[in-house]
Amino acid sequence: MSPRAPRRSRFPLSLRREPVPWHRQEPTWREASPRLIDAALKRAQARPAGNWYVLGPSAAVRADISYGRTIGGTEIVAWRGAGGALLAGPGACPHLGAPLAQAPTRCGTLVCPWHGLALSGAPFAGWNPYPAHDDGVLAWVRLDDHGGEEPLDTPDVPPRPPAHVSLHSVYTGTGVCEPEDILANRLDPWHGAWFHPYSFVDLTVLDDGAESDVLSVRVSFKVARRVVVPVTAEFTAPGPRTVVMRITDGEGEGSVVESHATPLGSAGDGRPRTLVTEAVIATSRRTGFTLARTAAPLLRPLIRRAAGRLWQDDLAYAERRWVLRSTGRFPG
Repeated sequence: MSPRAPRRSRFPLSLRREPVPWHRQEPTWREASPRLIDAALKRAQARPAGNWYVLGPSAAVRADISYGRTIGGTEIVAWRGAGGALLAGPGACPHLGAPLAQAPTRCGTLVCPWHGLALSGAPFAGWNPYPAHDDGVLAWVRLDDHGGEEPLDTPDVPPRPPAHVSLHSVYTGTGVCEPEDILANRLDPWHGAWFHPYSFVDLTVLDDGAESDVLSVRVSFKVARRVVVPVTAEFTAPGPRTVVMRITDGEGEGSVVESHATPLGSAGDGRPRTLVTEAVIATSRRTGFTLARTAAPLLRPLIRRAAGRLWQDDLAYAERRWVLRSTGRFPG
């Protein structure tokens, strides 16, 4: 019989019995089968993304200055058009190759800092724009030469809580690994209470996803020594570079955490770099959440800090996995 899901109560916090010491937790290594995780990863990698890649947070692309990113070794520049639309194209000026990242924009036009060449987003002298999409939380760019798939008009953005009843925060970080190492970390929920004891306790995997392709877990978010917030959550991988966690029961039901992995290319040392962009879209039925949304500018840095603490460990996990794979020492 599966453990019962947490019941929603009038008060979101629960008081645990005396906590189990970290070293006395039930080991999870038997359930965290390398073959099971690898099978879930391969299914994710087989799903199309339509050649769309996450550039970063929507808010990072401003109206007064351009935003630069390298994806798969290709320089990308993004900026806002006159109406605020997201525009993107090659990051080198077609005149003499000046870097367009951090170039000023004027009335929706990108101005090269070397000689003042203005780019409106239309093709010019061999410089051709890339399809771009702003979903209100994240900025995307379509690179057909890199993806090699049948292109989609827009990225397949996972379902999210409506903007008027949610607040969002976006964390970004970079690891020495490849996107598959990021996804493998996210498709291993069994490490949660062992590797992140400061955040998660009492983690039980309800469904390992082998049949349903949906990983379901019951876990408590740690607030203090004995004070926790119990929830049930599901993990899905809708594409080759994305894993989505959705709270299905408990406090914050309907809230979503999207983890996107974008390959940046190799650095001078020849090792790959991958950008992690994690979007937290939180919602709640509680009346007090309206106040939380009002305080979003104050809460977003706190949410990013919490995500950064987790990713400090999870990037170490992903980087270690890449080292083992690249040297032929990966188990399984």
